[in-house]
Amino acid sequence: MSRNLEHAQDGTEQHGTTILREVSVYDAIGMRLAHDLTRIIPGEFKGRLFKRGHVVEESDIPSLLDIGKEHIYIMELGENELHEDDAAIRMAEALYGDQLLLSEPHEGKVSIKSNMLGLASIDKGIVDAINELGEIALATIKTNTVVKPGQQLAATRAIPLVVSKAKVEKVERLAAEYRIANGGASPLHVRPFRKIRAGLLTTGGEVFNGRIEDKFGPAVRSKLEELGSEVGEQRFAPDDRQTIVKEIHYLLEQRYDMILVTGGMSVDPDDRTPGAIKASGADIVSYGTPMLPGSMLLIGYLNGVPIMGLPGCVMHDPYTSFDVLLPRILAGDTIVREDIVSMGYGGLNSC
Repeated sequence: MSRNLEHAQDGTEQHGTTILREVSVYDAIGMRLAHDLTRIIPGEFKGRLFKRGHVVEESDIPSLLDIGKEHIYIMELGENELHEDDAAIRMAEALYGDQLLLSEPHEGKVSIKSNMLGLASIDKGIVDAINELGEIALATIKTNTVVKPGQQLAATRAIPLVVSKAKVEKVERLAAEYRIANGGASPLHVRPFRKIRAGLLTTGGEVFNGRIEDKFGPAVRSKLEELGSEVGEQRFAPDDRQTIVKEIHYLLEQRYDMILVTGGMSVDPDDRTPGAIKASGADIVSYGTPMLPGSMLLIGYLNGVPIMGLPGCVMHDPYTSFDVLLPRILAGDTIVREDIVSMGYGGLNSC
């Protein structure tokens, strides 16, 4: 385990004013470990064999020798320095926010996990500023990622065994300044999903006339239910603009929280859905996204109610532009043109 410490001739290593004294395992009985010790069995196990602070017993010596440890470190910390575990804990406590849980430190790392279903909110600027400091690390998932209970959002870690207090205090200041500037919100938090009821309109003469089985309904219902919402009602319409407009207005009158129109989203002559959504009076944010699959999705607002025209890929692809925008709406976001434009970077998926 490399810890960036200076090795002295007397068998000690020094980082600032912190001293690690090297001791033979045979002479270490009754002494406390300065850091976690890991055991690795390829293909079977990797984890902590002994925890930092463990008091070495005579019965531990064979296990220590099995992992190649003939010597251990006894630590004497300098007053301006922190052990890796303490540094990771302090950084995690400074950064985490609502609906998050912290793990115990393990080998200088603390995991930050969600305790609910929701949308991760992570400030990239803070992440970059912390990682610019050096000798400490903050690794996160991407913002606006859907997270489930117990899922990890981030992890703080100290790179060397001993870290300057000043670096950790800088992290604490960055986090405090962010909270002040953002009404108390933390740089890492989870936004809960609203539970909504959606009105679903499936278009297409082939389904309306019973020539083929509807596949859109089950797919859309499943996606909403996974996020805690539901389809309140599904209706069907042929490829006729006026009929589609009429059905959209009906769903609006039922006060559904969202209107989803499936099918007929391509440029074929018989595909009437985009024109019908516009004719219904909706303010169109975008017809088309720079993401594959899902480039033909339409999103707009009708009297403040989000309305989407869903392309065929929603039926069979596990992750489309619909799966990007739906969680944002459930978290309370109003989708604007800039949100659509940003979907192109990293938006090439299974197509």
